[in-house]
Amino acid sequence: MSTVIVYTLSNCPTCDRARAGLAERGVEFEERRVDENEEWWEEALKYAFTVPIIISDEGDVEIGWEGEHG
Repeated sequence: MSTVIVYTLSNCPTCDRARAGLAERGVEFEERRVDENEEWWEEALKYAFTVPIIISDEGDVEIGWEGEHG
């Protein structure tokens, strides 16, 4: 089963809203905090220089959360 991947930073209010919003919607996701893992940081940079970055089950990429960026 595929899971949504969310790249975040530990100290990011927009990331906090994204995590909460996804949880409220019942979306299962794997959080990858880029400030805690260099490999995840390198992965995230392939998509954008800002977080959150949300990769859907289908591979769609959303940068930010509901119009906000961290």
